Formats: sequence, structure tokens, C-alpha cells
Amino acid sequence: MRSASLRALAAVLCWAATVDALRAADDDIDVQVRKERSTYEINLEFTVPASVEQTWNVLADYEHMAQILSNMDSSRIVSRDGNRLIVAQTSHGKVGPLHISVDGVREITLTPFSEIRSHQIKGDLKASDFTTRLRADGSETRVSVSGRLVPAAWASWTLGAETVAAHTRRQYQELRNEILKRKGH
Repeated sequence: MRSASLRALAAVLCWAATVDALRAADDDIDVQVRKERSTYEINLEFTVPASVEQTWNVLADYEHMAQILSNMDSSRIVSRDGNRLIVAQTSHGKVGPLHISVDGVREITLTPFSEIRSHQIKGDLKASDFTTRLRADGSETRVSVSGRLVPAAWASWTLGAETVAAHTRRQYQELRNEILKRKGH
């Protein structure tokens, strides 16, 4: 009985340490957003204590993205031709008092295990183009993302750079948490 209590206490302490580590890790997701007219230039960088392959397996998991990201309602691969995917996604968000839903179809070009290029080919946004790069940094993986986002005209008037940065940071926090979860942290 005592052994079971000690194991339970150890599990609680381990869980608390993991939560603290995840909280601390979220602070180092560096997101820079610059708004020029209706275009948002977004750059972010973070590291995760996982291999490049473990990180890639989450960032390129489009079939399960709706289970990973809290704002993603659906994500499915419509077609695949080698390392070129067509992915249909629906997400939601809040802009001021408005709740919005965004549909889009993206062309994804994968260069395993170093780069993911994403280009919107159809959808509610005017434009969305991003490049994600992964590189080993000792026992960690450094993830760098750069791109531009052009929302619908009505949304660009209400979205501030701070809001876009906060949503972007939260999305990558969730992705990093999934990487750590799958790794067994």
C-alpha cells in the first residue's frame, strides 16, 4: 500500500514538473508580427527538446491537426502526389466580439525533415504563405517560421498585430506540447 502511495506521489510531482517546464517553454516562442496595410508579416522561432524527426512528425501531421490545435475544426489531406499535399482545413477564432470560421485549401510542399512550404490556393483569406524550417541544435530542434497572411478586408481592420502574435504563439505552444507529449515528456 505504501509503495502505491509513493508511486502516486512521484507521478504527481513528475506531472507538476512537466507542467512547469511546458509553461516556461511557452515563454521562449519568439513571435514577431509586422502589419503593413492589410498584410501581416509573421516570423517566429522556438526550440523543442526533441529530435528533428519527432518534431517533423507533428508539424506535418495534417490528418490529425484538428486534434492537436484547439482552433482547428477539421483538417484532411485531399490529395497527395509524392511530397506535395493538398490539405483542406477549417478553423475558428475570435476577432473582438465576433466569432469567425475560416475555410481554406492549402498546397503543402514537404522537404523531409527540413522544410514545409504552405501556400493557400483557395479559401476565405486573401493570401497565406508560410515556410517552416527545422534544424538540429544539439539535442533540440530549432523551428523557424516565416510568412505572410492577408485576411479578408473586413478582418484586417479589426485585427491588430498583437492579436495575430497571440494567436500564432498559442498555436505553436499547442504544437510544441504535442511534440513533447508524443516524445513521452
